[in-house]
Amino acid sequence: MKKIFPILNWILKYKPEYFKDDLLAGITVAILLIPQGMAYALIAGLPPVYGLYAALTPQIVYTIMGTSRQLSVGPVAIDSLLVAAGLGALSIVGTGEYIQMAILLSLMVGIIHLILGIFKMGFFVSFLSKPVISGFTSGAALIISLSQVKYLSGIPIAQNNKLQDFIFSILKSEIPIHFTTLILGLSCIFFLLFIKKLSEKIPSSLVVVFFSTLWVYYYDKNLEGVAIIGEIPQGLPSIKFPKLDWLVIKNLFPIALTISIVAFTEAISISKGLAEKNKLYKLNPNQELLALGSANIIGSFFQSYPTTGGFSRTAVNSQAKAKTGVASLICALLIALTLSFFTDLFFYVPKTVLAAIIISAVLRLIDIKYAIRLYKSRKDEFTVLVLTFILTLFVGIIQGIFFGIILTLLLLVYRASKPHFAFLGRIGNTNYFQNIDRFPNEVVVREDLIILKFDAQLFFGNIDFFKKLVFNSIEKKPSKVKGFIINARAINYIDSTASEELIIIIKKLQKKGIRVMVVGAIDPSRDIIINSKLIKVIKKQNLFVTSGDAIDSFDGKAKNTALQKKLSRQYNQKN
Repeated sequence: MKKIFPILNWILKYKPEYFKDDLLAGITVAILLIPQGMAYALIAGLPPVYGLYAALTPQIVYTIMGTSRQLSVGPVAIDSLLVAAGLGALSIVGTGEYIQMAILLSLMVGIIHLILGIFKMGFFVSFLSKPVISGFTSGAALIISLSQVKYLSGIPIAQNNKLQDFIFSILKSEIPIHFTTLILGLSCIFFLLFIKKLSEKIPSSLVVVFFSTLWVYYYDKNLEGVAIIGEIPQGLPSIKFPKLDWLVIKNLFPIALTISIVAFTEAISISKGLAEKNKLYKLNPNQELLALGSANIIGSFFQSYPTTGGFSRTAVNSQAKAKTGVASLICALLIALTLSFFTDLFFYVPKTVLAAIIISAVLRLIDIKYAIRLYKSRKDEFTVLVLTFILTLFVGIIQGIFFGIILTLLLLVYRASKPHFAFLGRIGNTNYFQNIDRFPNEVVVREDLIILKFDAQLFFGNIDFFKKLVFNSIEKKPSKVKGFIINARAINYIDSTASEELIIIIKKLQKKGIRVMVVGAIDPSRDIIINSKLIKVIKKQNLFVTSGDAIDSFDGKAKNTALQKKLSRQYNQKN
């Protein structure tokens, strides 16, 4: 039971002294989450109340099933944008149908997470490299910010998820900017950013909501200028099973899959950092998938759209010294009370203020410093970041994330096809062997012997590269080379294609009168050599532990000892 419901691991051992910190953290996060949730619902193209629905049930479910004790689950900016982008592309007509599809997305995302968790596919997140995540989040942050311009300026701009479409919409608009709305929104952005620098503990979002609402109530009560949220339905969300339509599910699946990947990546990256700092518990990625999946599935029954762990809320929760998930339960309770009794208080909240909250929050997702570091040290990964960023901005946010994954895999394949290698030489009379290019004055380079160190597995993608290295090195010393040593310490696998090619390569070398020796083969590759046709070509007497042993044998100075033979030929057999 404790594996399925990790809450049992800590709730039964809950210490009374934890409650003060958990209470403060719960109140603090609720103060942040209430205006933030409504703001994120606007990003998703939903009425503000659905942001509060998304902040309620999923948070409770995750607290029961999640392994992180500080992660704050609820609506987030990027997932909200993905919902808007995905549903907008389907050209859904009518608010009611749009809301139904958003709730159905929550169910689908939850099911995907649940399936991945059941089959222990938590490692899947590793396909999203940090350059891809950074490029995608930076692009998405700009798109999110631009999507709020209509609330910030008072210009009714259609929802656009591509930069060029947004620019065209602005240019085509004939409605002038409402300067009162713009000034109020920009003032709130400035205040939010300024307060954030002073202290993370100040509930800046609530402060701007409170004072801007008072201003609208007393000075713009006739609602002739600044747009407001208006009436928010009072009461807890009713229980409704999402409407299932298999054609709609088919159309929504790519969006649901994208949201699933992004949501889990966001949640696991946050919770991993917290778990490393907190030694009281361990994070289980597969259980996190089950928890997020259950949170979204059950949340969909209570009219929630897709949710995950939020960066800003979790940071606030941690800084407020939340000890356990009790903080999240208190937060959920306060949201429930707000929905039950206090929704009227938000009637006069200006939409431009919610836009300001969104913009000030997402702009911090743009990590320029990381991009600069990559440019200085990792040009290839910097290219992946930039391309993902550009694709997210100009092609689409869903396409951006998938193209980013493809670019990462292509980079991985490229690196694997041309891995690091080095030709080694002996340093004097020692048993140290180093790269002849890095130590040209220290190593002894022999004309009759070549030592190649190959730092990757041998497989179909790089065996031709390996072959070229071997024969090109021999061509530089025609008729002089009598021995070729393959340093296999970094070769952890040899696939069937590479094995067959190795046989051909070795036979060609042997026909030239060149003795081929293999040194330092580790368990997996040694087992493959011993248990395949390779051993018949290489021969057991040409397997050595060290390059020094191989050279001594080549020079006829020493033979393999019994121990050397055992070490060089040991493999997985039951005899």
